[in-house]
Amino acid sequence: MTNALASAHERMTQNAPFLAGLLARRGATEEALAIADMPVGRRLRLERRHLALAVAEGDLAGTLDLTAVTAALTDFADGALHRAIVAAIAERTPDAVPRGFAAIALGKQGSRELNYSSDIDPILIYDPATLPHRAREDVADAAVRIGRRVLELLQARDADGYVLRVDLRLRPSPEATPIVIPIDAAIAYYESQALPWERAAFIRARAAAGDLTLGQRFLDTIRPFIWRRSLDFGAVGEILDITRRIRDHHAQGQAFGPGYDLKRGRGGIREIEFFAQIHQLIHGGREAGLRAPATRDALAALAAAGRIDAEDARALSEAYMLLRTIEHRVQMIDDRQTHQLPTGEGLDRVARLHGAADGDVLLAELRPHVARVAATFDKLAPPPVAAVAHDAARLADYLGAAGFAETEDAARRVAAWREGRYPALRSAAAQSALEAVLPSLIEALAQSPVPMMALNRLDRLLERLPSAINIFRLLEARPALATLLAEILSHASTLAEALARRPDLLDGLIDASAFEPVGSVAALSATMRAAEAGADYQAMLEHVRRVVGDRRFALGAQIVAGRADPLDVAAGYARVAEAAVEVLTHATVAAFEDAHGRVRGGELVILALGRLGGAALTHASDLDLIYLFTGDFTAESDGAKPLGATLYFSRLAQRVTAALSVPTAAGPLYTVDTRLRPSGTQGPLVVSLDSFARYQREEAWTWEHMALTRARAVYGGPEARAAVEAIVADVLAGARRPRDIAADAASMRAEMAQHKPPQGPIDAKLLPGGLVDLEFAVHVAQLTRRIAFTPELGKAIDALIAAGAFRPELRPAYDLLARLLVTGRLVAPDAQEPAATATRALIARAVMLPDWATVLATLETVRESVAASWQESIAWTSSPT
Repeated sequence: MTNALASAHERMTQNAPFLAGLLARRGATEEALAIADMPVGRRLRLERRHLALAVAEGDLAGTLDLTAVTAALTDFADGALHRAIVAAIAERTPDAVPRGFAAIALGKQGSRELNYSSDIDPILIYDPATLPHRAREDVADAAVRIGRRVLELLQARDADGYVLRVDLRLRPSPEATPIVIPIDAAIAYYESQALPWERAAFIRARAAAGDLTLGQRFLDTIRPFIWRRSLDFGAVGEILDITRRIRDHHAQGQAFGPGYDLKRGRGGIREIEFFAQIHQLIHGGREAGLRAPATRDALAALAAAGRIDAEDARALSEAYMLLRTIEHRVQMIDDRQTHQLPTGEGLDRVARLHGAADGDVLLAELRPHVARVAATFDKLAPPPVAAVAHDAARLADYLGAAGFAETEDAARRVAAWREGRYPALRSAAAQSALEAVLPSLIEALAQSPVPMMALNRLDRLLERLPSAINIFRLLEARPALATLLAEILSHASTLAEALARRPDLLDGLIDASAFEPVGSVAALSATMRAAEAGADYQAMLEHVRRVVGDRRFALGAQIVAGRADPLDVAAGYARVAEAAVEVLTHATVAAFEDAHGRVRGGELVILALGRLGGAALTHASDLDLIYLFTGDFTAESDGAKPLGATLYFSRLAQRVTAALSVPTAAGPLYTVDTRLRPSGTQGPLVVSLDSFARYQREEAWTWEHMALTRARAVYGGPEARAAVEAIVADVLAGARRPRDIAADAASMRAEMAQHKPPQGPIDAKLLPGGLVDLEFAVHVAQLTRRIAFTPELGKAIDALIAAGAFRPELRPAYDLLARLLVTGRLVAPDAQEPAATATRALIARAVMLPDWATVLATLETVRESVAASWQESIAWTSSPT
């Protein structure tokens, strides 16, 4: 025996009657366990005694850490529960396969963190179609009888003790439901009736015993109930409220000292668990990596993801280990399910069992950890806010004091909300949520750049919402988000409209990651292919639309908040679109192949042109695409419904267009424009690579070659992409019919100016000397000089400057026009000068200029420079090229 184990035995004998008894009866217990033929109930009771002693020895001797202790206790509980289920079924139907009955572990059993003397909190479910039962026996009655026998096997006490305490009160409506619930009824409850706190309980849920396949099917089905992409701050608020009620109900155990409740006391175990679970509820719906059931694992994951402070996570984890360890010491004394420190000699006994000199030393060890936990948890609870006056005159005065100039109009809007004028505001819950957030919301709106505009747009948003409860609770929980919302409503009608369609878009702005670059096309594609979308094609369409909507909204918010260069945002829009094309085309191809098979040697290739080809979209850009296919156009697909290659790829392209453009419940995606294909609207939707090459070389017009300068393959295998790019490069390099490019371009631009004039004085695209003129100048220079062929316009301008074909000031000219276009699509979509001074200031900031007057003066200078370069480009040569 080691010195550590000898010391543990001495402390056990002197301080813990329960452990002393286990030691004294160890030999008898081991002899009894050697008996082969024994009722399952007695064997489980003996095994529990044996385990209790072994775990205590390892714990007190320091050979088992907290993780090993709780794992051993949980493994035994899982195994005992499973064996009890199997035995209960076998006793009633000896020849049947034990299936159709499962135990879902919640609480600490679910997270594999059981206490030394803990009960278990399972939910028992059954499948009426597979549960064994006797002839002429109602299957529901059989399930209940099996459940009762399981409880009897686990909870019966005799001289050997008991196996486990079982608490079934966490099942749906325990006061009205049987102890075992049919799976469909359980699913229906959690999908429609469950209370918010039950979501938190299921964070740690696990199929633990019985028919594990059945249990996992149940958990998979209700997963959307637990992990919601749309944040429910009502659930967070309820958890905080539960904690407050616990503090009130267990007031005697709140104060630290003798009698302190290690679990429910202020700064105790429950507050650490709830701290982790609240942040998991907030972020776990979108970040699957945060769904760790165990408390310390959850804290570590949240810290690693930047969702909580790393030092908070470390401190809470350390406190959790110590508090749980002392909780075990308390329970080892008499095998009682208690969490409360004793007083007097009892506290000294717990301290000595732990290895401390006395109770004062133990309290000194605990005190700083409890204080840190309490302080950290208290930061979650928002401070109370003062109520806003209800009568009209006082409300108008309140709004005026807050900063509104049009106090009467503002007061009428707010009063209408309180009267429940819109469906989203009529329920008692909606009114309660409104009142809770109203003071901070009014403050944010009043301090916004254009308060009345923000208020009016919020009013229109509320008018269209089916429910406003969640958005109010979100704003209450994140006051800084109300400020950002007010800015968005003040400036960006486009984003306000998106919010009215999908209020959960606001969820994505709750942390700093929303203001970071959206990531690579590969990373975005991986997100769009995430498991949550499932294998169903329609589910994939919905999932991609939600991801695209999230990213586009966040990118727009970056401009409004002044957190990103519009040029970077434009590149982000393009990467999001390219990822959507890749993922949805891949899914559409797979679904199409299921019905029609594949064309041997052929595949679909998608060529992006325009702004997508140039990797710089705006919030409102459509997608200019050309569909091509490789292989033999006379071939036929090999599926159950074979099609000729041309018809096959034509129908496939139609489906891809629909996948990218048809609105679904998640909203619209993109407008797809295929008019740049060979022969335009008069030509087929899809052509072979050979036909495409022949058309570009022999028939294409100048405007089609200008479009080709920004062509970029965005879907297809590496060989197919390379083949398309080789054709494009060959054509641009001169393998094309000679045309008077300058004259054609000038004629085309004049016709365009006649039929599509600028919308307003800040139309960066269509004004004379705007982006269209600059793009035309670039493309004419590229085609006539046969240089600088790159799809990205900025890089092409750089190359033309380097070759001496363009003046150096054209690069900053492009940057200004591009920034103005991207920003204007959000905050001035009509291309008129904004009336609000604050919106003008936003545009000036976005285009890197000090004020609005400088914006207008610089725009005029840039337009003159671009117009001159455009004239120089068409004058450089008039010979066919």
